[in-house]
Parts: sequence; C-alpha cells; structure tokens
Amino acid sequence: MTITSSPPKTYTADEYLTLEVKSDIRHEYRHGAIMPMTGGTPEHNKIASALNALLWFALRGKSYSLFIADQRLWIPATDVYTYPDGMVIADPVELKPGRKDTVTNPLLLAEVLSDSTEKYDRGDKFEAYRTLATLQEYLLIDQYRLHVEQYVKQSEHEWLFTECSGLEARVQLSSIPIQLALKDLYQGVISA
Repeated sequence: MTITSSPPKTYTADEYLTLEVKSDIRHEYRHGAIMPMTGGTPEHNKIASALNALLWFALRGKSYSLFIADQRLWIPATDVYTYPDGMVIADPVELKPGRKDTVTNPLLLAEVLSDSTEKYDRGDKFEAYRTLATLQEYLLIDQYRLHVEQYVKQSEHEWLFTECSGLEARVQLSSIPIQLALKDLYQGVISA
C-alpha cells in the first residue's frame, strides 16, 4: 500500500485577505501558502516593545508613522503579506489599492530574531523586503544576546551591513535621525 499525501492547499491573495480579516490570529501569506504567526517569547515582546517606545518618543511630532507587529505589509513584487515586528513609514502612509488595512511603503523595517524565524528573516523575507522601493533600512535584533544587525540601502542592489554588540553599543539609524542604545533596547531582557 502506498500512502500519498495531497499537496498543500494554495490560496489566492484575495482568499487570504478574506480569511485574515475574520481570523483571531495573524497569518503571513507566501506564494499561495497561509502561515500562522506563532506567539513570541517574553524577551521577544520586551525588545519589540522597547523598540516601539524608543522610536515613538524620538519620532513624535515628526512626519513619520510607526507600526508594530499587528500592521500588515504587502510586498507587491512577490505578492507576500507579512507583519514586521517594527515598521516606520515616512508620511503619507500608502495603502494597497482597495484596502484600508495593508500598508505598502515602509522606510525602515525591524525583526526580532527567534530560533524559528531567523533563517526566514535573514533569507527569503529580507529578499522580498528588498523589492520595496521605499525601504531604506532593515534591522535584525537578536533576542538572545546584545546584538543588532543593520542593513542600509546604498543603491538598488547594494546594502551596507553594520553590526553592533554589547551594552555600550549604539545603532545610528540612517533612514531616520535616531540613535538606538542597546542598553535601552535590551533593558530588562539581557544584562551585561
């Protein structure tokens, strides 16, 4: 007896969006597949919250919009929908045509790395992100050690990589006039 498995069901983007609006949990959409977003660790959430707070205080009163993990991003070139851990958009916010809940024009994206998402965040997700014409900066924040990787767009196919490690390190953002101190980003998460 041969056991065959049926291929995984694929969905159109419209089917995904219809299901997502009704769902109690968030899902990413990748090439016809709907992927549930797993819950993060307390450390992951503390770092994402700290990033949000640091950016919010630095950007308040300026022409930027700041979003956290519940804001859906559409990447038109790859037809991928995702929920970055952090996102900054230079105003005005642009929405996917026909939608009021899906943004398209991030300036800066940030992901807090976990064991289950690190490979994707560094690989296919960053490759998709790089197709966004507005994207100028990408941060990968390690939740297990004081370490941030920064990618700054230099030209269409060139990104400058900088890494910062340790309690006294600071990340000078390029896309927005902010410097992030790792001791503030990791406060209450990791000690020196």
